Amino acid sequence: MPVRRSIPAALALAATLSAPAVAQEAERPVLTVYTYESFTPDYGPGPKVEAAFEKDCGCDLQFVGLEDGVAILNRLKLEGASTKADIALGMTSDLLPEMKATGLFAESGVDLSPLAIPGGYADPVFVPFDYSYLAFVYDTQVVKDPPKSLEDLVSGDPDQKIVIEDPRTSTPGLGFLLWMKAVYGDGAAAKWAALKPRILTVTPGWSEAYGLFTNGEVPIVLSYTTSPAYHMIEEKTERYQAAAFAEGQYLQVEVAGRLKSAKNPDLARRFLAFLLTPAFQEIIPTANWSLPATDIAASLPPEFDRLVKVEKPLSIDPETVAANRRAWTQEYLEALGR
Repeated sequence: MPVRRSIPAALALAATLSAPAVAQEAERPVLTVYTYESFTPDYGPGPKVEAAFEKDCGCDLQFVGLEDGVAILNRLKLEGASTKADIALGMTSDLLPEMKATGLFAESGVDLSPLAIPGGYADPVFVPFDYSYLAFVYDTQVVKDPPKSLEDLVSGDPDQKIVIEDPRTSTPGLGFLLWMKAVYGDGAAAKWAALKPRILTVTPGWSEAYGLFTNGEVPIVLSYTTSPAYHMIEEKTERYQAAAFAEGQYLQVEVAGRLKSAKNPDLARRFLAFLLTPAFQEIIPTANWSLPATDIAASLPPEFDRLVKVEKPLSIDPETVAANRRAWTQEYLEALGR
């Protein structure tokens, strides 16, 4: 007569039988990527990127979401060589000299010839993975006469509020700081003071700002020329649009870098090279709602043809940014009384 196993005994046997599989799972190398918080959720590119890379890497790709791109650099400066990050993804090219000055990053070893970044790009350490242009996105149901220039925004109706991001933690916030400098130069402080009455709040990162906007708490938000594509494609609406500014739009190129302290440097290099492959680049337009860093224009959804066409890309040399960012940030803080 066979012996009937108890449920606890059956569970114990199952655990024993599955132990080798668990051990094999634990042996998979882990690649830890610091990025911004909107990259990691189900609606962001993170899960798709994870699935695509893990398909061939035999590894466990893990994202750590932080507030925004500048916050990633701030975190790395605090952690130094003891950081758990193997890759940092989501800073902008404006920060290249500052990121190199930390001494934390290694050369990428990635062939950059597939790049199609406006104005070109060449750097041995950081790999661009997308780009867009900063823009103020507005609700057409509330804003009937959107600003047509940065000057319109600065001198516009103070009762029509805007939300912007903090340049100390956020890459769009830093980009707007540089946009103001690129247009107004030494007169930027006065323009910040003139803009102050329109600012409802300053958020730590993009996610909080855009959430206030889509919740109807503010009719204008600092975002990107590509943001309306999300609403057109996912929500089937053209309610939210980006304002084209006569002075031009500020170019923002997002980059990733490999930490010298990466526990598996070969795997980290492999991930950086993966960023420029079609498997990654084709995820970007409709998951990160940005423009791909390589030329895959033929595969872009038709809605991207209806976005603002930027005639005047604006930028400031990263070395100039590095030399002046602290002073320009202080100027902004004093003008806004923060």
